[in-house]
Amino acid sequence: MTDPAGPPQLRPITDEEWPAFTRAMFDTFGEEPPASYLDAVPSVAELDRTLGLWDGDRVVATAGIYSRELTVPGAVVPCAGITWVSVAPTHRRRGVLTEVMRRQLTELHEQEREPVAALWASESSIYGRFGYAPATWRGALSGEVSRLRLRPDVDLGTGRVDRVDADGYRAAAVGLHDRLRRTVPGNMARDDRWWDRQLRDDPDQRRGASARRYLLHTEADGTVSGYAAFRVRAHWSDDGLPDGTVVVEELRGDRPTASAALWRFLLSLDLVRTMRAPGASPDEPLRHLLADPRALRSRPWDALWVRLVDVGRALAARRYPAPVELVIEVRDTTCPWNDGRWWLRGHPAGAFCARTDGDPDLVVDVEALSAAYLGGVSLATLQAAGRVTEVSPGAVVQAGTAFRWPVTPWCPDEF
Repeated sequence: MTDPAGPPQLRPITDEEWPAFTRAMFDTFGEEPPASYLDAVPSVAELDRTLGLWDGDRVVATAGIYSRELTVPGAVVPCAGITWVSVAPTHRRRGVLTEVMRRQLTELHEQEREPVAALWASESSIYGRFGYAPATWRGALSGEVSRLRLRPDVDLGTGRVDRVDADGYRAAAVGLHDRLRRTVPGNMARDDRWWDRQLRDDPDQRRGASARRYLLHTEADGTVSGYAAFRVRAHWSDDGLPDGTVVVEELRGDRPTASAALWRFLLSLDLVRTMRAPGASPDEPLRHLLADPRALRSRPWDALWVRLVDVGRALAARRYPAPVELVIEVRDTTCPWNDGRWWLRGHPAGAFCARTDGDPDLVVDVEALSAAYLGGVSLATLQAAGRVTEVSPGAVVQAGTAFRWPVTPWCPDEF
């Protein structure tokens, strides 16, 4: 424990300090920590990558990193999953958060670990000044199931949808998820620890909904081609009519017929009036399956925020659907090792990026570059917002075409 008489210390915590760390974090968020968090250190936690600011015998700031693997356009890269970030009200506006953010990024760079960091922002006004930007979005889909009818020409295939228990679901979904996540920028790998977390279903965390329920879609030959996880929140109206909600937590299929069949099942449940899929991709194909596309409402909002830790390594790691060769001048006040000019040469098969003293074609701040990194945010849009400066005529069109990706970025894994 830190000497009460000494100055505040920012350092990794120990197993014994985990309960104090957890209480401080949840207290800042105005929540009570789940018993499961206090009973034991979660299996996904990496205490050597945590930071706690000790002021005497109190934890007054927290932060952590998960070692994740992130799909980027055409590739996968190691990604530092930033989490548990909090500063106690008693220690705000003292530069504490800046110290924590700088230390995380500096250590990632000096240790040559992950070239990219990512987080889920509790407040959207905080992290831009540290170079993070929203790079994926959630669709927040909803609608009245009576209107969410599939088109009569939708091909449902010859497979079947079955209810299964958590063990059966996991056994089938692991391999399918691993194949699918490699094709969607923003998706993350799930090892056994992360599947344990994904399927954990503590009753005190259900918020009035049922236990999680599981579906598998199986082809006629026995191949599992889709899966879904959902809950039902039962409710009855004042006049005694069913007014339940089905909450779709995840739905994936490796062929259109599997996804369509899973959606038909979920939209045909008894005693359910409303469907919600808060974490679905904003480009979820369901809208194109419906006889009435307007029946599906969507309120997209930011999901995964991305930050390029090492610009050269990050830009060289992804692929570019159109050839690109230009010099990008990056402005980065938080990570001075990124500040300067970078020569990027990329194409569908690979990329190269290195420092140069050549004249820039584009000037961009690292926040805007991070937003565009997964291919879902247009550099032309960022230029229109004053975040990108075109020096060489046509550079925005060239770079914007090369940075885009045909698959909409999406991250279903919160952390």
